[in-house]
Amino acid sequence: MPKMKSHKGSQKRFKKTGTGKLKRAHAYTSHMFANKSQKQKRKLRKGTVVSAGDFKRIKTMLPYK
Repeated sequence: MPKMKSHKGSQKRFKKTGTGKLKRAHAYTSHMFANKSQKQKRKLRKGTVVSAGDFKRIKTMLPYK
């Protein structure tokens, strides 16, 4: 069997945690900061874990992660 190819865009966007979950960055962090509250901007800095429904979809794109 040939090796499966990883989706390169997904590979750059997701990191695996120690427990096997996938970490991702938040959206809405590139511009228009004058319209966002300080609280919102502060929370967007932190990463978060991928939801269960999306995890199944992303797992197929990253066979070796």
